[in-house]
Amino acid sequence: MALGFFSRLKAGLSRSTQKLSGGIAAVFTRRKLDDQALEELEDLLISADLGPSVAEKVIESFRRSKFGKEVTDEEVRAALAEEIATILQPVAVPFTPNPELKPHVVLVVGVNGTGKTTTIGKMARFYGEQGKKVMMVAGDTFRAAAVEQLQVWGERVGAPVISGKPNADAAGLAFEALKRGRAEGVDLLLVDTAGRLHNKSALMEELAKIIRVMRKFDETAPHSVLLVLDATTGQNAMEQVRVFKELVNVTGLVVTKLDGSARGGIVVALADAFGLPVHLVGVGEQAEDLRPFSAEAFAKGLVGDSIKVIDREDAAPEGEGEKDETPQPEHGAQAG
Repeated sequence: MALGFFSRLKAGLSRSTQKLSGGIAAVFTRRKLDDQALEELEDLLISADLGPSVAEKVIESFRRSKFGKEVTDEEVRAALAEEIATILQPVAVPFTPNPELKPHVVLVVGVNGTGKTTTIGKMARFYGEQGKKVMMVAGDTFRAAAVEQLQVWGERVGAPVISGKPNADAAGLAFEALKRGRAEGVDLLLVDTAGRLHNKSALMEELAKIIRVMRKFDETAPHSVLLVLDATTGQNAMEQVRVFKELVNVTGLVVTKLDGSARGGIVVALADAFGLPVHLVGVGEQAEDLRPFSAEAFAKGLVGDSIKVIDREDAAPEGEGEKDETPQPEHGAQAG
């Protein structure tokens, strides 16, 4: 039976869920919510990558509403899911290309290894299925694997990929793509970029040049700057946001690899610390595993809450299994 996205989200977050849910069960069977219990819960939330600030807010809310009462682990998990959803709700903003922009230019940034190039390919597929005309720019010109992988995605989703010779000028490629996209009525232009954060000054210069050159054709470009983060890096993702906010005007986040670690709580810490929109999350390798971010579904998936979340895909007829549509580039190309 085909699994809907919420089912895959729950499966992807299972390690995070086990850490939180198991810890809560160990602290609360049925006991009074006293200072000691709250301290243990706070330590658990911090260890689950929700961070000290979020942990403090949750504990203070519990102190106001439940202090001195006997509670079960199920009651704590349900209440925690509500608290987390409240924190996440303001940042759960779907990314919608502006139809008045032809094209809506998205600069996609992030360190190498976060899944940046793969995310661009999946976004092209997602928005292409919504009837959007998508074009991609292979702007990470120093990594042949990234260029090759984006070309494979382009073939798979039927979207043109603007690329050049190895080490080509990324700004020049972006400029040509923008001109071509305008001429061809493209709805969404996704620009891949280098991610060599170890050379911060060079990266800043390259990103600034891409923006400066594009603005010679469209002074409002780029219209969005999406930072791709790898959830498996935990608290390092916080530092990446800080650094990239210094380099460019980050307008939103995409969080990938939530299936690969027990660190799903980092999404909550990011929301609390920066308030940047979390547009999309990735919970697996399949092309369908990049989807718009849902605060409620994520919160319940994270803590293992048993409340049902409606997902039409969960009711898919048997026999309609999903295929892994992640392109596998030849010659050892790897995710961006």
